[in-house]
Amino acid sequence: MNPQLQPHPRAIPAPARRQPWLLLALCSLLLCHHPAAAQQPAASGNIRTVFVAPLTGGGAADALRTRLIARLKKSASIHIADDAQSAQAVLHADAVMWPTGTVSINPRSNSVTLTNYQGYLSAELTDPADHPLWSYLVTPSRFRTDSIVDDLADQLGARLLAALAGGISASPVPPAAATASAVSLRAAGATFPAPLYQLWFRSFAQEPGGLPIRYDAIGSAAGIAELAAAKIDLAASDIPAQRDQASPEMQLLHIPTVVGGVVPIYNLPGESRGLNLTPQLLADIFSGKILKWNDPRIREWNKDAHLPDAAITVVHRSDGSGTTFVFTSYLAQASPDWKPRVGATIEWPTGIGVTGNEGIAQQVEKTPNSVSYVELTYAIQHRMTYAAVRNPAGRFIQADLASIEAAVATHTHSGEDDLRFSALNMPAKEAYPITTFTWLLVPRTSADPRKRAAIAGFLRWMLTTGQKQCASLGYAPLPPEIVREELAAVDALK
Repeated sequence: MNPQLQPHPRAIPAPARRQPWLLLALCSLLLCHHPAAAQQPAASGNIRTVFVAPLTGGGAADALRTRLIARLKKSASIHIADDAQSAQAVLHADAVMWPTGTVSINPRSNSVTLTNYQGYLSAELTDPADHPLWSYLVTPSRFRTDSIVDDLADQLGARLLAALAGGISASPVPPAAATASAVSLRAAGATFPAPLYQLWFRSFAQEPGGLPIRYDAIGSAAGIAELAAAKIDLAASDIPAQRDQASPEMQLLHIPTVVGGVVPIYNLPGESRGLNLTPQLLADIFSGKILKWNDPRIREWNKDAHLPDAAITVVHRSDGSGTTFVFTSYLAQASPDWKPRVGATIEWPTGIGVTGNEGIAQQVEKTPNSVSYVELTYAIQHRMTYAAVRNPAGRFIQADLASIEAAVATHTHSGEDDLRFSALNMPAKEAYPITTFTWLLVPRTSADPRKRAAIAGFLRWMLTTGQKQCASLGYAPLPPEIVREELAAVDALK
């Protein structure tokens, strides 16, 4: 562990590239035998040189960049450029790290300790014109043996090399509608994908033919209600809309946009090793059947953890929340007691109810021995501690981008109506079990041809170029076969 590593001074990164949460340039790849060739735009899937821009992230940034470049140089397939002008692609990144406690090297003595660190490295690869090509977010390996600097840099280097080997190319920008410049759109709903939607709407507004889209993160249930009342043009929801939630003339199309995870967070003073929780444990904790942290059923899976003889305080959302719907749907698969309680707003059997993710974060932070649930990206950005969850393959998986991607890697549309399907408890060995799609709800027909064209233009951009931005924020892009189905559905909008 690097004893000089300093925590990043920024508490909550903004979800935008070139601003405090997506800045960093990291790699210029692939062998370039002829100097003039590096000046040419990258051919589709044939990037040979990459420039790794200086990272942001406090005292660890230079060490991360040095380690990352060394990792990339081990590959004979790429060349690291000295500057952006001589590269086919530029890697931008933002590193955020903070101390989480200390651990004794000798279990019999506390005379020598090491500081534990948590954090993340968010990266985006762009072409020379700054169009997104690829992105990713890495978090520390759960059982890492080296420093967090080496761990994050090596993970990102390996992910980038694998992506380059598979072929990376820019998505064609969909043609803009002639009337798009005269139109603005309003969207509202889920907090789950809000960081990404805010990034997408900013990016799309800057595209040729793009347009402004205002987004209000008011919760899935409220978003659906506003769309049904024709107050907005698009509703964001982690909950598939029921057929009676809109007027008969407003038929809704569900467009999956991205894949994310819901994680159980906790505030357990003195515990730094990380908890393992099974589906049944979660169901029993949130139903009030397990009342104390040192319950034998928790200890069975956490033999080395510091589990106090203290009451568990459950914290839950009190507003209409898609995150609650996803979490209670998962609990219902673990325990029949939860089946009648699935919903965006439920009568909780125990705990403290608060509004919004921010309310959850504040309540858990000030309440020792508490437990709750939030979306993965929110937990990472707000430096929350979250547990590993046992999946159907019997493995305890701590949510990260790789385990979210594993959950949907082989997902295909299985015939459910209108692209409404679940990603909970997927059978893949490395899949995180509380994984979910999230949707944009769109009226199938519109009386305003300008808005119809504007909505279709954004959706096409989101399903192509936009997918290349989502991984930098910890969301997994959609499987290609689902994207193809969605593009066909967008083309059918009237």
